[in-house]
Amino acid sequence: MWGRVRKAGDRVAHALRTEPKGEGDRRAHNLFEAAASYVTACAEDDQERADEAAGWVSPEALSFGVNELACRAVVAIARERGRSPETVARELLGLPAA
Repeated sequence: MWGRVRKAGDRVAHALRTEPKGEGDRRAHNLFEAAASYVTACAEDDQERADEAAGWVSPEALSFGVNELACRAVVAIARERGRSPETVARELLGLPAA
């Protein structure tokens, strides 16, 4: 997944930021909207939507948002399961128990 984030970040970094957006895209997106859309698109294997969301914010902001989303998700799942965040994170990544 991080490879996708870096790859998307490279594409965004090379894009011209001064180009005017289309008439229908006047609203600015915040980094959490970008992260949520990006992660959802990646989970659904929708590269076009992931690329679009990656263009809403800087690569650094997207990385921060994805990290924040991951942390919040692990904590929420850990609370639901009554387990530690470390245990849940390791389970989600398919790693052996520490």
